[in-house]
Amino acid sequence: MELYSGYINKLIDELAALPGIGSKSAQRLAFHLINMPKDRVDHLANVMMEAKANVRYCRECFTLTDAEVCPVCANARRNHRVIMVVENARDLAAYEKTGKYEGVYHVLHGAISPMLGIGPKDIKLAELMKRLEGDVDEVIIATNSSLEGETTAMYISKLIKPTGIRVTRIASGVPVGGDLEYIDEVTLLRALEGRVEI
Repeated sequence: MELYSGYINKLIDELAALPGIGSKSAQRLAFHLINMPKDRVDHLANVMMEAKANVRYCRECFTLTDAEVCPVCANARRNHRVIMVVENARDLAAYEKTGKYEGVYHVLHGAISPMLGIGPKDIKLAELMKRLEGDVDEVIIATNSSLEGETTAMYISKLIKPTGIRVTRIASGVPVGGDLEYIDEVTLLRALEGRVEI
């Protein structure tokens, strides 16, 4: 027996399909949206549609942005000779919260996972290698401490070593199996400061 009518159930189902939203959270969000004034719901819907229509990849680092170049890459005060490689834009945001990293990023949009059929060509590795043709002193690999993240780190290291560019990996302090987006700023900062040559 369905508890709610069709439109409410459809809304709850759509919200529950979002990552990190369980059925109870979806119900709370659905009822919150239904009780919001119509102009606020319209505004929220318009913001979502505008974001979907206008957000794209930064042409340099491949994070999400609504400009051709993201604010980090456009910042002349950042050290463009040091590139931190992360798996996704959420990991970039996690490191930015520390306020201590002064280099730029490269977002892979995934990690190598033979079990899932994700190979080097399925992530932004070719784009990273193209960036390394410029003036780069160091590549910091900050992929997750998972099997896929470690596999990706080793693969990147083997690609970059012959170029003579220094390759480092963030230090432990990030738990194995942990996702960077959920780790506190102090732990992330310690991992960055304790990075080692690989």
